[in-house]
Amino acid sequence: MSLMPALRIFQGGGAAQGAAEAGEAPDIAGMLMHHLLDGSEIEFEILGRGFVIHLPHWEPIHVFGLTIDLSPTKHVVFILLAALLCLAVFLPVAGAIRKKYTDNAPSGLANAMEALIVYFRDEIVRRNIGHGADAYTGYILSLFFFILFMNLLGLVPFGATATGNFFVTGALALVTLVVVEISGMRALGFKGYMGTIFFIPAGLSPPMKVLMLIILTPVELMGKIAKPFALMVRLFANMMAGHTLVLSLLGMIFLFAAVGPARHAIAGASLAMVWAIMLLEVFVALLQAYIFAMLTAVFIGLIRHAH
Repeated sequence: MSLMPALRIFQGGGAAQGAAEAGEAPDIAGMLMHHLLDGSEIEFEILGRGFVIHLPHWEPIHVFGLTIDLSPTKHVVFILLAALLCLAVFLPVAGAIRKKYTDNAPSGLANAMEALIVYFRDEIVRRNIGHGADAYTGYILSLFFFILFMNLLGLVPFGATATGNFFVTGALALVTLVVVEISGMRALGFKGYMGTIFFIPAGLSPPMKVLMLIILTPVELMGKIAKPFALMVRLFANMMAGHTLVLSLLGMIFLFAAVGPARHAIAGASLAMVWAIMLLEVFVALLQAYIFAMLTAVFIGLIRHAH
């Protein structure tokens, strides 16, 4: 969430100002939804000046009675941009680290990234997954930086936060669920993996085993679903909440535009609080990417060592 496009959204091309002049309250809720939700436009405007990119609309695809619309949207564009940023950072870093084995040690960005990669491998991946953890380092790192870039792109001018979209965080959580369950199957085998669903405590009589099986099987299945659901909701809620708060504080400027001399004090206080929250949002962007990556490693470790 950036300040310049937010100011443009609240101006609404003069709609908010016109509403204030007519004695009507500006549609703050509509302006909030316009910026927070996905759309088919990318706006490069400040206070009504600039231009708008209208994304192409493709014909829907009909498959098995379902209508699938693959037209690009604002959040799709910023997802692709986050992926390109990951490539732009890591391809040169990979080349520099590869050269260190035949040349001097890497310096600058490559040296810093190598230290970060080693930290993730040792403190996040190995510590939570255990034996065979190194195979998951690439996936955990990709999750962290991909989510981080999506979070940060919402803080730049004219940006949008794709992780404020429930479907984006849901897709990330679904991929993580697949990785976790397949990891469990490979580590435990078919019989051991089924034991994570149909769990029977040892030392029970046959009737009690049947009873516990009936009780615990739905609980275990719900537990498998609850883990990715928690990942999805946590990331979505934190990113959406911060942007909503910033936009709401900016909206106070227009809600109190007709108060008189006090409007200047209200506008100054609103902007001061917005800047403070924006700084906090940078920390939240880092923290939420870290938590998503760390919990993914924890879930993989839990199922690989189900005992």
